[in-house]
Amino acid sequence: MALNPGPSTLYTPPMRVLFIGDVFGQPGRRVLQNHLPVIRPQFDFVIVNMENSAGGFGIHRDAARGALEAGAGCLTLGNHAWHHKDIYPMLAEDTYPIVRPLNYADPGTPGVGWRTFDVNGEKLTVVNLLGRVFMDSLSNPFRAMDDLLERDDLGAVFVDFHAEATSEKQAMGWHLAGRVAAVIGTHTHVPTADTRILKGGTAYQTDAGFTGPHDSIIGSAIEGPLGRFLTERPHRYGVAEGRAELNGVIVQIEGGRAAAAERYRFVEDD
Repeated sequence: MALNPGPSTLYTPPMRVLFIGDVFGQPGRRVLQNHLPVIRPQFDFVIVNMENSAGGFGIHRDAARGALEAGAGCLTLGNHAWHHKDIYPMLAEDTYPIVRPLNYADPGTPGVGWRTFDVNGEKLTVVNLLGRVFMDSLSNPFRAMDDLLERDDLGAVFVDFHAEATSEKQAMGWHLAGRVAAVIGTHTHVPTADTRILKGGTAYQTDAGFTGPHDSIIGSAIEGPLGRFLTERPHRYGVAEGRAELNGVIVQIEGGRAAAAERYRFVEDD
């Protein structure tokens, strides 16, 4: 008589997550809405930072709707979170899976700093943090993460750290190494070449880069920032036109930790 082998161990395939860096203005929205649907079937979940999607500052309903229709599952923000009045009712509606920075001390701050999603039966928690070096000073983002990670119901944790200083971003990566699945930086709009897996299985990149005008100065038409540097006087900044690029990071998660990470870049044709 054959022996009963008992219950088999079910294989759980890796979770492939695409994180897309700061969407900037109409060119960023255009390339996101055109290109994301093409590559969306390759991923289990997509996170998009929409910090600059509305004319370079903040987010509005049209930008949010466009990103969600293109295939985004979660929208993160940053230091321009409150720039458009649309954000207040949006944060109160279930329609928009938006995560604003976690480390606001005021308990009455609208919205939430983290959300947990069901991705093919696995939990994925997306967190948005705001840095303090060369930025408006909020509560300590390191301690805010310590407090959040006391929970035992988060599953894999993916952190969008919206910060200016490279040192602060690297410090957060090492602080959370082995405790979260990924720490990916945003805000400076230029992708960094330091994609790696930190000890304990934490994917890290100092900055994902941005999704916006390719021929620009971090999204702005070249004449404005360049004029300011040349003359030392204020100049009008506008969103650059022309072809756009999309930058991001792909993270493969197994058992709540990162198994692989790679940069992703797409540039529109001239």
